[in-house]
Amino acid sequence: MNVSYRWLRAIAPDLGDDLEALGERLTLRGAPVEEIRSLAGGLEGIRIAHVLDVRRHPDADRLSVCEVDGGAGIVQVVCGAPNVRAGGWYPFAPVGTTLPGDLTIRKAKIRGQVSEGMLCSEKELGLGRDQGGIMELRGDFAPGAPFVDALGLDDWRMDVEVTSNRPDLLSHRGVARELSSGGEAALVDPPIPGGRRVETLLRRDPGEVSVPGARVVVEDPALCPRYIGAVIRGVTVGPSPAWLANRLRSAGVRPISNVVDATNYVLMELGQPLHAFDLARLGSSTIRVRTAREGERIRTLDSVDRPLGAGMLCICDQDRPVALAGIMGGEDSEVSGGTTDLLLECALFQPASIRATRRALGISTDACYRYERGVDPEGMEKALNRCIEIILATAGGEVEREVADVCPSPFSRPMVLLRPSRVERVLGVPFSPEQLRDLLAPLGILVGDGPDGALMAEVPGYRSWDIRREIDLIEEVARTWGYDRFPADLSPFRPGTVPDDPLLQLQDELRQLMVARGFLEAQTLAFAPPSDGEVEVLNPLSAEESRLRGSLLPALLRRVSHNFHRGTRDVRLFELGTVFHLPDAPGGMPREETRLAVVLTGSRHPGHWAGPAEKLDLWDVKGLLEELIPRSRLGGASLVPGVGTWGVLTPGAALSIQGVDGSVHGAGGRVREGVVDAPPWAGAVWGIEVVLPAEPPGSVAYVDETVAEGTTGAIGVAVGEILYHPLPLHPAVERDLALLLPRGIEAEVVRRRIEATGGAFLESVRVFDLYEGQGIPEGFRSVAYRLVFRAADRTLVEADVVPAVQRVLHALKEEPGVQPRQ
Repeated sequence: MNVSYRWLRAIAPDLGDDLEALGERLTLRGAPVEEIRSLAGGLEGIRIAHVLDVRRHPDADRLSVCEVDGGAGIVQVVCGAPNVRAGGWYPFAPVGTTLPGDLTIRKAKIRGQVSEGMLCSEKELGLGRDQGGIMELRGDFAPGAPFVDALGLDDWRMDVEVTSNRPDLLSHRGVARELSSGGEAALVDPPIPGGRRVETLLRRDPGEVSVPGARVVVEDPALCPRYIGAVIRGVTVGPSPAWLANRLRSAGVRPISNVVDATNYVLMELGQPLHAFDLARLGSSTIRVRTAREGERIRTLDSVDRPLGAGMLCICDQDRPVALAGIMGGEDSEVSGGTTDLLLECALFQPASIRATRRALGISTDACYRYERGVDPEGMEKALNRCIEIILATAGGEVEREVADVCPSPFSRPMVLLRPSRVERVLGVPFSPEQLRDLLAPLGILVGDGPDGALMAEVPGYRSWDIRREIDLIEEVARTWGYDRFPADLSPFRPGTVPDDPLLQLQDELRQLMVARGFLEAQTLAFAPPSDGEVEVLNPLSAEESRLRGSLLPALLRRVSHNFHRGTRDVRLFELGTVFHLPDAPGGMPREETRLAVVLTGSRHPGHWAGPAEKLDLWDVKGLLEELIPRSRLGGASLVPGVGTWGVLTPGAALSIQGVDGSVHGAGGRVREGVVDAPPWAGAVWGIEVVLPAEPPGSVAYVDETVAEGTTGAIGVAVGEILYHPLPLHPAVERDLALLLPRGIEAEVVRRRIEATGGAFLESVRVFDLYEGQGIPEGFRSVAYRLVFRAADRTLVEADVVPAVQRVLHALKEEPGVQPRQ
């Protein structure tokens, strides 16, 4: 938001002259000032020049030779602008002048013609972006007059960053309200030169109003809560007077004509967009506010023919669209030099509708920027009368006293409860009811008594878009009080007694585990290219990110590529985030899953002089997966070969997490070649993705310290993961089984079979040896398992262990080809 300091002073006379203090105060109130610059900076040498004669350059078709009176005599200037004309007034840089950007003007010969100075464009002067020609000045000037004085550029412009929830700051009055010590009550309306008081009579109806000269109908009240139309007759469209053009330039707005400039003046001063139609070009002098019909088109003021889609709100006459509601007018009804009668529009539109239309058509204007965020529903009449006053003062004419006001949804001020006790709990500083009233009053918020010692705040229209709850009012109290006035020390507080959601607890535990293992946490965007997601985004930021991600791994793998390109060989990253899937039923919401993704590549340990560092392999991934399964509350799940649905992993070098019911909860393994843009020196890239349970078991329910007969006596958690096992009091009994396994039988399948049939005393089963070679039949391998038996209450004897081993051997006979090794 470009803010003119002198315009602010005209609205709030009590502001003072310290620009830096004003900028700091505005920043502390939540609207950072990016820059304060003098409009006259670098323009001190620019003069007003009168072009006396223009002739074609004899050796260049696109150049003109001009006779210019710059106040110090008539000089010759070669100009390439197409809009230079004899009799016009233009900014002139004499020889020796330095323009913004450190361009010094010198006497030169251009295609054989001497040029002694330069006629300047807005861009060359740093006043705008217009490169279509030199800056033509309208008004009465004296040749050689200082350009800065003639255009009122002895001003400073503040570049204010306005957040999307503060549309009230998109106007000079809104900014002045924030800065003035007296707030809203201290603001004034700057007088309009030649202006007179405007008296109108609003004729209101919820659907249709006819007034002398015009008829207004609102057919879609949900998208247009209010539409006001005033008829002004007998205007003369022409250049704006100097005071109006200068004020607009000070805020970075290019003057166009007195009528259009009047609407832009109100836009910048009050934040209310307005639009003027040529009344004679409206069919049947009618305005219909409706959505576009199939096949309708409009040619907008930027000379672009645009097709309209269903649902786009338009301003139409009796037959066709004449404007895009809240965005841009149409060429067929624009105000021109021959316009004599106007229909002046002041409307309130639904922000989401304006945003959707603007995005669909790829348009961005000052008007839609404000409508998308919300304009003041109570300031419409003031804005309309202000604009009428300016038009009558600058373009003449008379306004029809009766004004059409179609208002299907009258505005009602929000009432918000404010408890002083709640303010103290949130801010840590006590405020009395009187203090709260005094802090909120400058913002225009009226505070009265509420029930049970609370206060009741009445929110004005210009703040009705962002103040809806008690916490919003507390934020306003903090801003007005001053963030820098709150104590820096930490006050006593009582921790909450409500535990975190179990899923959040699980994420915290996994985060601690991964960080302890040397991984860094990454956070990637949920938006993904079409190849990485199936849920479409209705309004994507770009075509390359038009879906919601269906997996975390692709984005993490792109970060691996990013590190490779910067010479990093060892990468260990993890991310906890949400992925999205198509809804289970048409019209439903997308399904969401919380997942943990891990990527790692490079060496297993840091390099050391004692020897080369070993590279990561599948066993590192398997070890991490085995640690993650119980920590992720995936009780009973086990690892099986396969990639599952994770197509980025390599078949034959990947493992899936399989639940007891056969469902897949994740996978890990080597990433396929070509997925990561890797240089020749890069090692293999490994990836893991685990689907976390939507409702994980609680971390602690109760600890059962009883030991039932025939159990191992493990002390643990009844629901959730085991907290600990006590150290055994009795020795274990170990038995080794060497088995011949055919190539098609997995060692893990056999291990689970042993575990299932070994009985209550079987404490653990693990593989401790693998042998292939002499003495082993072709197509077999020897796998040795160590079985550990233990009881919590006594020492086991042979009579306890031998029957268990026999049961295991008998059960293994059911596995095809498995046999004890002799």
